[in-house]
Amino acid sequence: MPTMAIVGAGPNLGGAVARRFAREGFDIALIARDQAKLDALAAELGEDGITAQGFAADVRDGQSLESALASAAEALGHITALQYSPLPSRDYLKPVLDLTPELALESLRFSALGLIHAVRAVLPGMREAGGGSIILINGGTSVKARHGFAGTSVAFPAESAYGEMLHEALADEPIRVSQMVIPGAIPKLQIEGGVVGVADRIWDLQASDGDFREMLIPLDEGRE
Repeated sequence: MPTMAIVGAGPNLGGAVARRFAREGFDIALIARDQAKLDALAAELGEDGITAQGFAADVRDGQSLESALASAAEALGHITALQYSPLPSRDYLKPVLDLTPELALESLRFSALGLIHAVRAVLPGMREAGGGSIILINGGTSVKARHGFAGTSVAFPAESAYGEMLHEALADEPIRVSQMVIPGAIPKLQIEGGVVGVADRIWDLQASDGDFREMLIPLDEGRE
């Protein structure tokens, strides 16, 4: 069975994506900081017949994240789909005049450096398996800086740049790298189908060959 790892897994979008990929035959590795919450989500998915297991890690600690992904691959098999979607701390949404070098560095660790660690952990397995997909989920500040959201306005573009470079560098390999930009909280965006509809869009995005970035809705219709 192929395995999908959701970094930043939670009960809403993470749960919907897990169910969508499970319908396509994937086992699910759930990665976030709180093991108890991961176990609860894995149990909920298990009630629907989905093989899911939680692996605790803090994305700001690269070795912790790599270790969790290695444990997931050992338990479930090669990770052939990676979704990187940890939810930013409210500290990263402070005004730019309140942004310190320390907070900027932490936000970069959370977004860009965490993704780099995750990719380096899963890419060899994807190549051995003969293919895979890497999916970035970001807010609107990945494409348009906002002075009231300073941390993500610094870190999301760095994460996006790395993802776009991967998209180009892996173009000749059967590994798809893509980004879904969600410019605001999903319930407020009134997307058809809610999180289930977004999960369908994420499946379609990673399953097709196309441009690196897709906007869930036009940026000027969102709020973040």
